[in-house]
Amino acid sequence: MELFRNPNIDFLGKKWFFLGLSLVLSVGGILSMLFWHHIPLGVDFSGGTIVRVKFTSTPDLNVIRSTMDKTGLKNSRIQRFGPAANNEVLISLEEKETSEQALDQGKNTIIKALETSSQDGKQDLNNVGFPTVSQYLLNNDPLHLGTDAQQKYNDLARAIIDYRDKTREGVLNNVQELAAVAPPAVVQSLQSGFFTSNFGVRNVDIIGPTVGKQLQNQALLATLYSLAGMLIYLWFRFELIYGMAAVVAVFHDTIITVGLFSILNVEISLTVIAAILTLIGYSMNDTIVVFDRIRENVKLLRRESLTDIVNKSINQTLSRTVLTSGLTFLTVLSLFIFGGEVLHGFSLALVIGILIGTYSSIFIAAPMLVAYQGWRAKKGSANSAGTTSENRKEKARVKA
Repeated sequence: MELFRNPNIDFLGKKWFFLGLSLVLSVGGILSMLFWHHIPLGVDFSGGTIVRVKFTSTPDLNVIRSTMDKTGLKNSRIQRFGPAANNEVLISLEEKETSEQALDQGKNTIIKALETSSQDGKQDLNNVGFPTVSQYLLNNDPLHLGTDAQQKYNDLARAIIDYRDKTREGVLNNVQELAAVAPPAVVQSLQSGFFTSNFGVRNVDIIGPTVGKQLQNQALLATLYSLAGMLIYLWFRFELIYGMAAVVAVFHDTIITVGLFSILNVEISLTVIAAILTLIGYSMNDTIVVFDRIRENVKLLRRESLTDIVNKSINQTLSRTVLTSGLTFLTVLSLFIFGGEVLHGFSLALVIGILIGTYSSIFIAAPMLVAYQGWRAKKGSANSAGTTSENRKEKARVKA
């Protein structure tokens, strides 16, 4: 299928615009990584605790951040999670705030920071577990079950926790809501010992600093190994300069992608690294298609200049590039819009990577190939001219 019939676009004539754009994006990203947001590594790499908190109403991130600062958690990262209607946020704590021996430490730290007032010794029903509720009911015995109370109150406590976590998605507005799953006497007893805050901790994940450092090193090595492997392949498949041009283009794609993540202050997680490795392969494949056509045309069009051959080769593969890149871009764009918070970083990396990778194959790798061949031709001419001049001098000395 062809979208364009015999296109004749002077791509190399527009190379300086795109080289300038690449320079701006690359320098901006590097400056951001060095002086502004740095590389915003997620908990996967930096180590720490990430806590997902659900609120009863729309949370104000500035208020939450101010509250966290007042309790000494000044370097915590706070961001929305999922659709706005879910009223959920992710709070990431630095590794010094975590403990691999106590998973509840991160949860308790957040609860202590967000609770703004005491309730005369009452416990927060939105942030207690099954054992606490079961033991409370057993101690107070609101149904007067006597010696047979253990199993009954365990079942009631499980029903209460399930109603809170599954039906109410982790947060109760008030204790009276439990009338849907508990007898009135039990609800009344719970009102005496519990209150409901405006938030509930839904999930806690901890990654130790040692594991985070190992993942960081492995991610870097995976990226470098993939670039080295592709360079070696293209060296044998084409020439060394083809491999160098392709690797420089892919390195350019990676720098811009990571730089934009830094500028946008979006965390880089393991899924983002997976997306970057994916776009490395995708961009390299697109570059190889163009290079393969260039190599074929060099043999067929010996009388034309390399610039014309490269332009013609890019035009001949244009339909294929637009079809494959366009359809892939629409897919990852849909994933970015509708995929939810979990896939946000992954899909964003692919959206950026496909756009950057497609134009780098045309406006970075191809011009680099032409520039090198032009430099080699000039060097060869200079050497040839030098050799001829020496021969003439030698002949003159012989005649003398």
